Amino acid sequence: MAEHELVVERLMDAPASALWRAYTDHLDAWFCPPPWRAEVQEMDLRPGGSASITMYGPNGEVMPNRGVYLEVVPERLIVFTDAFTPGWDPAGAPFMVGSFAFEPQSDGRTRYQGRARHWTAEAKAQHAAMGFHEGWGKVAEQWEAVARRIAAEP
Repeated sequence: MAEHELVVERLMDAPASALWRAYTDHLDAWFCPPPWRAEVQEMDLRPGGSASITMYGPNGEVMPNRGVYLEVVPERLIVFTDAFTPGWDPAGAPFMVGSFAFEPQSDGRTRYQGRARHWTAEAKAQHAAMGFHEGWGKVAEQWEAVARRIAAEP
C-alpha cells in the first residue's frame, strides 16, 4: 500500500496531549488552509464512529467530508476513511484511508505523521495534484500553532 501513500511529517513544538485537544476541541481553527474554513458537524471519536466535516471555499465551494473512524488511540493515533458511512455502509468509490499519528518526544515535542493511503495510483496522483503536500503541510503548521496556545494555557 505504501506505493499509493502520501505522507507529511513534522516535529511539532507541542506535546501530544495539546495536539489531541486541538483535534477534539478546536479542529475548525486549523483544518483548512486559508482562505478555506472548516465546520465540524459530527466527531464520534471511536472505531465505527461518524466523522463529518465540511470545508467551505472563498468562492462558494462546499466540500463535505463524511466517513468513519477506523482506529482511535487517544493522544497517539486517529485513523479514518471516506470508504464507509456510519453503520459500515459503503460510501461509493473510496478515496483514501487517512491517519494522524503522534509520537511524544522526550523534550516535550511530538513527531507527527499525516498519511493518506489510496486504493489506486490514479487516486494518489489526483490527491498530490490537488496540493496534498502543501495543504496538509499548512494544516500541520496551523495545528501546531493551536496546540502551542493550548499547551501555554494555565
